[in-house]
Amino acid sequence: MIRVAIVEDDPAMRDLLGTSVEACEDMIVTGTAQNVAEASGMIEAGGYDVLLCDLGLPDGNGAALIRQEALTGRDTDILVITIFANQNKVLDAIRAGARGYLLKDERIEDCIEAIRNIRRGGSPISPIIARQLLGQIAPEPEAARPPMASPLSEREYEVLNLLSRGFSNAECAEILTVTANTIGTHVKNIYRKLEVNSRAEALFEASSQGLLGPA
Repeated sequence: MIRVAIVEDDPAMRDLLGTSVEACEDMIVTGTAQNVAEASGMIEAGGYDVLLCDLGLPDGNGAALIRQEALTGRDTDILVITIFANQNKVLDAIRAGARGYLLKDERIEDCIEAIRNIRRGGSPISPIIARQLLGQIAPEPEAARPPMASPLSEREYEVLNLLSRGFSNAECAEILTVTANTIGTHVKNIYRKLEVNSRAEALFEASSQGLLGPA
């Protein structure tokens, strides 16, 4: 059972997320908060596996809550669900400890599946956010070539390009005509070489290192 805590100031969105989570046999809502003050106490109490966190709260920035949760050292996955696609806010959230970043215009079904995904070790991220982090990339993976300083192999670089465009591991496998297990191995190697633990961190680190520059 995945225990979910929700931080969201919009009552309609908070109810939608809560109702959708409770409708799933494998999930339960353990608590909700509508502002930083309430959420801070909820985080102190713990007792959840996934923290869904908005960024624009009436009494502060959700990034502070993400840092608070990350500093607990618990095995909690933090998933941002927000209206903000601003690059600085994205980077602040990832630096603070978020492992996934979705925009509120995603289908609610996709948001719910993202909770399962993040607990399986994935890092769900909206494609538009990936584009902001990495800039425009070559449309065809065959055209992508790693920079001279890249620690990644050519195939790992191709996989990273596809991940940055929002493709799942299974979709990457289909595009590159390999097995899903092979893609999983490439992803693990990417994480190891970039010294990260999630897709969001890998995209941020690749962008920070200049491995994928803007067009």
